[in-house]
Amino acid sequence: VLTNAGGGGPLLTGTIEESQAYNCHSEQRERAEAQSENHAFRGAVSRESSKTVSESVPRYEQVSNIGQTLKRVQGDNFLSLRADECRRGNPVKNTASPCCHAELRSLAQFGMTPPVKAASCLACSLKSHVQPLWMALSAWIATRSATARNDRKWFACVGFTMAEILLSLTIIGVVAAITLPSLTGNINERTWNTQRKALYARFSQAIPLMDAINGYGTLQEMTDSATGSTSIEDTAAETFITGGLAKVMKINNICDNEHLADCGITSRITTLDGVQIDMPTTMQELNSDMVGSYSNSLNAVSLLDTKAAAFETANGESVVVYYNPKCVGSFNETGGGFGGVYYANKVCANFVYDLNGNKGPNTVGKDIGFMTAMYPSDVKVAAPVPAASALSGTYQITPSSGVSASAACTQYDSEYKLPNIDELIAMGVNKRLIDGDLSYYPGKNFWSASKIYNHSSSAPRQWDLFDNSMDDHALTQSFYVWCVKR
Repeated sequence: VLTNAGGGGPLLTGTIEESQAYNCHSEQRERAEAQSENHAFRGAVSRESSKTVSESVPRYEQVSNIGQTLKRVQGDNFLSLRADECRRGNPVKNTASPCCHAELRSLAQFGMTPPVKAASCLACSLKSHVQPLWMALSAWIATRSATARNDRKWFACVGFTMAEILLSLTIIGVVAAITLPSLTGNINERTWNTQRKALYARFSQAIPLMDAINGYGTLQEMTDSATGSTSIEDTAAETFITGGLAKVMKINNICDNEHLADCGITSRITTLDGVQIDMPTTMQELNSDMVGSYSNSLNAVSLLDTKAAAFETANGESVVVYYNPKCVGSFNETGGGFGGVYYANKVCANFVYDLNGNKGPNTVGKDIGFMTAMYPSDVKVAAPVPAASALSGTYQITPSSGVSASAACTQYDSEYKLPNIDELIAMGVNKRLIDGDLSYYPGKNFWSASKIYNHSSSAPRQWDLFDNSMDDHALTQSFYVWCVKR
């Protein structure tokens, strides 16, 4: 039981009824005094007020006597306890608003802070709707307050000990630690998916507007006659950005190979399979199959290494560009035949983008992805999002029994599909971003969803990718499958 150290009557009486009596009497006395100031009705109001006060004196004296006894108790906390008796004893107070005004006057007397005043007002307003709960809560608070006599914090006054508060905060913290990462991850994933699709839309619309996407800049071997050393004069990627891309899309900042970080490019990334690698700064580092000379009975390729350049988009994405100024036309649609068709010289530009610059997590499949532009005259831009790993085992396109390659992707996830030929090429170019240590990807054939007709047979065949080449195969052959979503 608490008293007000500054005087002013009992703060918390031994029973709810005693507190109610004091509060009701105080309010009635205040109303009587206010009415007595009205000269026009002084006489009538004074008689009514005197009568009301005299009827309440016995109860007030009882409460005051108890209050005098309780002044020995230490503490300056305050809890205003009121019951419906106050409303019944004052018929004028038939709405929540007067009740709140009286409550705030009582609180102001003891210097309570605005948040506590507001809480009291809200509780009073809700009381008429949740009367049973209010009465039970009031009784529980009165009981629990006795354990908080020496605690000067306001939460102790409403019946919580420090141990209970700490336990509650611990539980809340554990729940937050469990749920927040998942919630934040889902929000980030949705944001990245939306931003990725918007970026792809801008690229796929802008790049075909260029007159051509090959032939930009200078890329040639230079031999020093005095020393015999060989170097490459390379302005290809940077010129492709400044002289080509910048004319068809908004670009804020362009960075050469020595200053990629100035465009928000991070130096370390995590590949799709969880391996950390350095961000590739040349075509050779991105994929060695894209550089060098090799040939078969059908075609030959000879490509020089190029330095990457970078730029920032108007929307804040950071993009690294790997450029091949000597890219050539599309695939022979009649089939690859023996040895396959090399794809390296079909690729004109490859883009590795970071949706939020050098901020985390810098992980492929999350904020980092790739796009590939192929074929200079009939440009195709592919931006697949590979699944976390290839499907286990091998599949056929048209199996005599079991699940087909396409159906296996749908079973993996309804959003994933078998990649078409352009998407599969993009995955081949960026296979180090998918398989960081190249422990799985090389040496395996992967099905595409693009059907062709073989040059020597009318039987339908389908493209697949093997290391650095594409080839056509019968639909009954079994190859690996790496599903993508678009």
